[in-house]
Order: sequence, then C-alpha cells, then structure tokens
Amino acid sequence: MSVQVDQELKMRAMSARWLPLLVLAFATTACQRKTADDFLLFEDDYFNALLVFQPTRGTWAGYHQFDSDLEDYSRDRIEKRLAELDELARRVQGIREQVLRKDEAIDAEILEAQIDAERFDLREAQTWRRNPMFYVVKPSESIDVLIKRGYAPGRERLPSVVARLEQTPRLMEAMRRNIDNPPREFTEIAIQIARSSTEFFREAVPRWSRAFATVNEQEQIEKAAKKAEYAMAEAARWLEQDLLPRSRGSFALGASRFSRKLELEEMVKVPLDQLLRMGEAALRRDQEQFRQVAARIAPGQSPAQAMAVVARNHPAGSELMSSVQRSLEKTRRFVQERDLITLEGNAQPAVTETPPHLRSGIFAAMDTPGPYEAKATEAFYYVTPVDPGWNAGRQREHLSLFNRPALEVITIHEAFPGHYVQFRNADRFPTKTRKMTSNAANSEGWAHYAEQMMIEEGYAAGDPQVALMQLSEALVRDCRYVVGIKMHTEGMSVEEGARFFVEQGYLEPANAYEEARRGAYDPTYLYYTLGKRMVYKLRADFQKERGRNYTLKSFHDVFVRQGAVPLRIMRRLMLAAPGAEKDLF
Repeated sequence: MSVQVDQELKMRAMSARWLPLLVLAFATTACQRKTADDFLLFEDDYFNALLVFQPTRGTWAGYHQFDSDLEDYSRDRIEKRLAELDELARRVQGIREQVLRKDEAIDAEILEAQIDAERFDLREAQTWRRNPMFYVVKPSESIDVLIKRGYAPGRERLPSVVARLEQTPRLMEAMRRNIDNPPREFTEIAIQIARSSTEFFREAVPRWSRAFATVNEQEQIEKAAKKAEYAMAEAARWLEQDLLPRSRGSFALGASRFSRKLELEEMVKVPLDQLLRMGEAALRRDQEQFRQVAARIAPGQSPAQAMAVVARNHPAGSELMSSVQRSLEKTRRFVQERDLITLEGNAQPAVTETPPHLRSGIFAAMDTPGPYEAKATEAFYYVTPVDPGWNAGRQREHLSLFNRPALEVITIHEAFPGHYVQFRNADRFPTKTRKMTSNAANSEGWAHYAEQMMIEEGYAAGDPQVALMQLSEALVRDCRYVVGIKMHTEGMSVEEGARFFVEQGYLEPANAYEEARRGAYDPTYLYYTLGKRMVYKLRADFQKERGRNYTLKSFHDVFVRQGAVPLRIMRRLMLAAPGAEKDLF
C-alpha cells in the first residue's frame, strides 16, 4: 500500500468518525436557533397580550399604539385574560423544557413567574372582586400619563385623551358589577381617589388642552371630561352610599395565600415563622441603633422625644418644594464626588407636587419614563403637599415627615442613587423582558439599601439628625415587614397595626394609620427590608468573588444595569459560583 493511499484511508476513517459529530453540532446549533426564535415569538406574544389588557402600561412603556384604549375589567374580559394566561403558561413551560441560552432561560423563568403571579391575583386573590381601588385609579392614571409626557404634540395626543375619557363610564360600571363585599378600608380609600379624580377631570384636563386646542377641539375635550367627571362623581356616591355600608369583607390573605404571593412575586420561599423572626430581629437591631443615635440628639430623653426634636425641623408648607430641590442637588453632588455609581450627564428629575388623584397613601414617589419611550424622557419626583383642608395638627404631622434631615434620606431613596438612577438605565437593560418587568424587592430593596449605604459612605458628615432619619426610615420598613405578616396571617387589625407603628416606629398617629392601612392592600410590603438584606448579601458575595478587582462602584453599576429582576435571579446574573442563587440571606 502506497503512502498516498494510506493517507486517503486515514482521512476517510476520520471523516466517518467526525461526520456524525459535525452533523450533531449543526443540528444543535439549528435547534438552539429554533428555540431562541420560539422564545422571542413567545416573549412578543406575552407582552402584546399584556398591553392589550393593560393599555395604560403600554403608554408608559412607550408603545403608543395602545394610547386610545382604557382598561376593560368586565368579568368577561377577565375570564378571557385568564384563558390567555393559561395558554401562555402552557407555552412557556414547553419552552423551558428545551435547551436555552442563559439570557433566554432567565427571561423564560421570569415570565413564567409573572404569568403565575397574575393568574394567582385574578383567580385566587381576586383583587378585581375585592378592591374598588383597582378600578377608580385607572381613568385618571391613564389620562395623566398621556398629558404629562410630551412624546407627541398636544394636538396629536388629544384624540387619545378624549377616547379614554369617554371610556371611563364603562370602567365604573364594571366596578359596580364586579365588586362584592370588600374590606371597609379598601372602599374608604377608593372614595378618596374617586373624589380627587373628579377635580382632575374638571380642572386639570381642560386646562392642559387650552394651550393648543382649537375651539372645536376644546369643546370636544371639555364634553368628554364632563362625562368622565360625572362618572367618577357617581362612582364616589355609589361607593359612599351603597358599597361602604356593606363593606364587611376581610382584607387578610391568610397564611397560605400570603406565602404563595411572596413566592410568585419575589421568588422567596421561606416558612412564615422564620420570615417573621427575620423581620423582628431587623426591627430590634435598628431600634438599638436608633436609641444610640437618639441619645446624641436628646440626652436623657426617650427615642420618641429625640424623634420629635428632629421632626420640628421641617420647612413651611410653602417651602416644601424648594427644600426638596435643594436635597436633590445635595445628594446628586455627593454621589458624583464619591464616584459611587455611573451618572450619565447632568439629568435629574423635575420636583413637582403629587397629582391630587395619586395622593392617597403616597408621600413621595418617582415617576420615570418607560424603557421604549424615545421622546418624553423626563422624570417626575412627586412630593405630596399639605392639604389646605386639613386642620393645623394634621398639617404639622404631614410636614414632620418632610423634616429637613428626612428630606435628604427620602431623596436618596427616590432619586440619587435610588429609583431615579436605577430606572434611568431601563432603556439599557439587556432584554425586552428585563426592560418591561420589575420586581419590588429589587427596586425597593435597592432604594432602601441606598439610604443606609450613603450614610456608611460618609453622607452628611456624621450629622446625627440625618443618621436618625435614615434609621427612622429603616424602622418604618421594619414595621411594615412585621405588620404586613401579622395583619394578613395572625389577625392583626389596621388599628392594632397603627399602634405598632407608633410604639415601635415612633410615627405620629395619623401617619401611622396610613402606613397600617396600606398594609391591608399591599400585604407583602416587607419587600423593602427583605430586599435591602438581599442586596447587602449579594454585595458581600460579589466582593468576595471579585477580590482585588472589586469596587463599590463596580457593584452598583453592574447591579442597576441588569434590570429590576428578582434577587434570586440577580445572584445568578452577578455571581459565578454554582448554586449562588440559593443563598439569598
């Protein structure tokens, strides 16, 4: 046999050996490509169906094809939505059984949890049957987002505003048909929202259009606004005169549904008794630190008395907004000087009064642009002003929340480096799923973490009043943690919850009641303290893995660029160690 023939035989043998592997490799690549295509198609289908059901969310996100639609919460539509969700659940389960790339596997897991959480709410918790707030907040919310975001000239947005105004009576009718024996607390808040919405339709909407509308256009919008105003006024009367006397339902979810909600929304599965012990331990730790700092401010006095000393250092009602603006500039400057996180340009949110229809239970909030909003990229830092209708004592209690040291801590949470910085990155989140979904323990945990981190990094140069307010905010979140569990699983009433906030969190009675009442409709508002704890644990593990390459800024930059994903998922994204996602605490 010649050398040449021998070489040819060897090549044939190698081909015979490697060809199946090459075929398998090509087949695997093709399969992966098909799986990726399957997931992307599913992802688009999921969000298209979601935004058809929640068009207001579409407007916020920057998908303006939904601008003329208002939510349809009729019983038939909710049943159809449940059928959609069941089919989407079947599809995503099938996709998750396939071999997916890392990003697709993560996003499929997130969407499956989102689907299951929505099915739980519609089918088991049944917010649409138990909470009239679910309905009355939507008309003003959906129209407010249209008029405040200038993504198109006002004349182009006007038809969508008119369309949503004209659909408001239909939504109020759905409320009357669906709501059955709600908790009294829910109905009381719904009455407040409905009343404030009438003012919004009567004054704010026509005032917005006067700057550009023709006479005919102004007549059109005023006619539609009156229709919406009347519908909301009738809703308020029905809520107060008909529904309130028969609002005898319990707000409590019960232990099983509480745990299920936490697992689906936060991917946290911890026995309730262990969960409660964690919250009570956090409360005790923060109370001890609070007492130590309080002693520096008011030696020989109680922690509540020290709190009262700081609370008196508040701006007048007329000075509130300018005080917030100064705190915004101060916190931003500190973040920049210490290079704590990457800040793009000099952008900052506009400080403005919370719209009247959003003021129930809101003291301060951040409204950032959606991830696909290309033009209306402004953000709004809402601060709720004093209501001139309040008596002097209630006004004082409200302003005490905005004492000057507290304002700085609140601004850290809402703006720099809290919510504003995190969600200014939304358009850079790596995938559609991570742009369009948000997790409370992540977003609120990050903002609550930011408060403590800033003090640790030297903010306010050791000023004990600012330190006390940071700890005060921590105590409020700790109380939310404990009260939420006890109200929904151990029979604690709203009134008992309010006393807990007064005695353990040193809040004024009126503010304490609002905090406890929030727990009735936001049962898992433990996510502030729980999220902060998980962020600190993630930071420690991230630092351990990075070693000498670790910087605080690197942790912050990586964290905010992943999207507000569940923190279990965030550990998988940021840590290399196998099984890191299991070690949440």
